[in-house]
Amino acid sequence: MTPESQEFLATFVSESYYYWASVFMLLIHVGFLAYEGGASRAKNVLATMVKNLLTLSIVGLTFFFFGWWVYNAFPLFPLTGGVVGPWTDPASEGVAGEVLGLVQASYPWSPALGPNVADNLTGVFFFAFALFAMTTASILSGAVIERIKVGAYAILAIVLGSFTWVVAAAWGWNPYGWFLTNFGYHDFGCSAVLHGVAGFFALGVLINLGPRIGKFDAQGKPRTILPHNLPLTMVGLMLIFVGFYAFLAACVIFVPGQTAEITIYGTPMTLASIGVNTTMALCAGIVGAYIGSKADPFYTISGGLAGIISVGAGLDLYSPAVVILIAFIGAYTMPFVGAAVEKAGIDDAVGAFAVHGYCGVIGAMAVGVMATGYPQGDGIPLTGFIGQLVGTVVCTIILGFIPGYGVSFVLKKLGMLRVSREEEIAGLDLAEYGLEGYPEYPIRPEVNGAPIPAATRSVPQPSVSM
Repeated sequence: MTPESQEFLATFVSESYYYWASVFMLLIHVGFLAYEGGASRAKNVLATMVKNLLTLSIVGLTFFFFGWWVYNAFPLFPLTGGVVGPWTDPASEGVAGEVLGLVQASYPWSPALGPNVADNLTGVFFFAFALFAMTTASILSGAVIERIKVGAYAILAIVLGSFTWVVAAAWGWNPYGWFLTNFGYHDFGCSAVLHGVAGFFALGVLINLGPRIGKFDAQGKPRTILPHNLPLTMVGLMLIFVGFYAFLAACVIFVPGQTAEITIYGTPMTLASIGVNTTMALCAGIVGAYIGSKADPFYTISGGLAGIISVGAGLDLYSPAVVILIAFIGAYTMPFVGAAVEKAGIDDAVGAFAVHGYCGVIGAMAVGVMATGYPQGDGIPLTGFIGQLVGTVVCTIILGFIPGYGVSFVLKKLGMLRVSREEEIAGLDLAEYGLEGYPEYPIRPEVNGAPIPAATRSVPQPSVSM
């Protein structure tokens, strides 16, 4: 085999690796669609599922237009100024040259708008990051079901999925990011960088959005609003688990010319160890949540996700025994956090804050306790508690809670955040689409081409033949 053929084969293998990892990540969105659709009541199932389709589409487009650029542009901002990085445009000078060079380096197509055959990898990296962005916004989606306006949700999803989490990734999940270069921050599986940001963003939105009608009684005590299809929710979470294996595989840096697999931080790891540790986290998380929730089915299946997130930041560093311990603790305590949020008068329909926000903090901070002193390269500070704390606080509060609360507060003041009381009681399926997810009649009755509202439909009387 010639050197050129060997180089092509290495490039093709790496390109294929990220391509198929990203394709399997789409199962996360299949899972979210089923998970949230099952968790809603029957009168809101279509609206919930359509919102998930819009999440994927809207965030995918906005990530293309500016999200990917944000990740590449601001790894050191605000410590050393604005646009930084090893990119320059030889035809321009100064900041203009850096910006043009960055744009050319970030987007993988030629000026002729055809495939850039000189760059096989930037495109699949974009593909993987776009799926990460969609996943981040989907975490918000479940928390706010059954009462948020579609337009308001779209705005919030764009802010979260294509901006705030992308800034967190530029700072904390980037070899140039100042979390790493200044504090030694380590977050392999994006515990705080993705889940922490999304969970705390959702918490800020929920405070302004308010609870679903009937969630709390006159004394403020929470009532249980049961999913209309708990088995579908459980199947959805199983699909999310499968997608998470692909998500974590896409966190491995595997490019031509390397002699070993590494993380985004340049530290050694193996795909095999990720497989073992992810499986142990999933198993320990389910057991921990089963015990902690006293066998509640919803919290039990959510425990698998809680376990993986609780060890995500250090998944590449831990032994399986450490993974089992941390995943069990995170998932065991997760239902108590969900109950505390509910007791505070906040209606988090799927426990997004407990699973993603709380367990994201556990995951990032566990590295500062269990893996403190780990070396990450020449000139890079050792991992430590303070470094992990700085990154976690910035992700959860500055890039998570504050933007979520602020944007939703503005939307609320403008009357754009929540549907009307009448629409919520009737159900969003009828209010938004004029359809029922589970129609009673196979033919939808209409008057002058307009569907008859379900509340005014008369029950058809059976014909009697003599």
